Amino acid sequence: MDRISIDSDLSFSRLVYGMWRVADDTDTSPAFVEAKIQACLDQGITTFDQADIYGGYVAEAVLGDALKANPKLRNRMEIVTKCDIVVPAGRYADTPVKHYDTSRKHIEYSVECSLRDMGLDHIDMLLIHRPDPLMDHNETGAALDDLVQSGKVRAVGVSNFRPYDWDLLQSGMKTKLSTNQIEISLAEVAPFTNGDMAFHQRQGHAMMAWSPLGGGALMTGKGEVADRLDVIAADQGVDRAAVAVAFLLRHPSNILPVLGTNNLDRIAKISDALKVELDRPTWFSLYEAALGREVA
Repeated sequence: MDRISIDSDLSFSRLVYGMWRVADDTDTSPAFVEAKIQACLDQGITTFDQADIYGGYVAEAVLGDALKANPKLRNRMEIVTKCDIVVPAGRYADTPVKHYDTSRKHIEYSVECSLRDMGLDHIDMLLIHRPDPLMDHNETGAALDDLVQSGKVRAVGVSNFRPYDWDLLQSGMKTKLSTNQIEISLAEVAPFTNGDMAFHQRQGHAMMAWSPLGGGALMTGKGEVADRLDVIAADQGVDRAAVAVAFLLRHPSNILPVLGTNNLDRIAKISDALKVELDRPTWFSLYEAALGREVA
């Protein structure tokens, strides 16, 4: 599997396994979580996406239990996690309202919790999960710089940031932000034309795409997009998911789709997206279906 350079000494697998639902499975045993990880590694998928809030602050510990049971897995993985969303659950059960917190104190505490829960000595990539209207970019930037300098975090990035949010945070940092993880799919094509993709493509940033299957809607839905996906899938001997992901892979900015499922059979098919070939007219036929009209 191709690898995408994130910075000078860090690269990710082109496809990323998202672990936001790992704590929601009926089986969260270390053995079954390890089976999911191994199914990814067997395909060359080495990058795993987490966040402190996933599973109500439980998902990182579920992963951590699997890594503690088989420590050899860690050296074959890149682990991404996120912080700054605070929800009334787990360690923040007493918080009165969901909110964002990009203060130094919160970021440092979140990283310590993530390291502890996953049993790690460092995180490969830390993302600020959502733009915070109360962010002091100098404080947040300095906190991220210090985490990289300390070795607790190898690289930093953001999630769901617009270009102006990115520029604001970057202006308060010495470390270069490495990625932005945003929603991109056939169910959410706005980033192709609203400036998000153009901004990052111009600067050569590796983009990560969350919900590349539209939260599952592209797998189960009906309509023009579904019909076109089915035609292409049948022609190339794959399923809808592979074609929907290939739609993102075709973009020249090297998008890294983040795919999550607890089903081992589906995990084993994630790399089918790499088999799909989409020429320009076929890509535009999907884009046209997503827009609900032909391009101007």
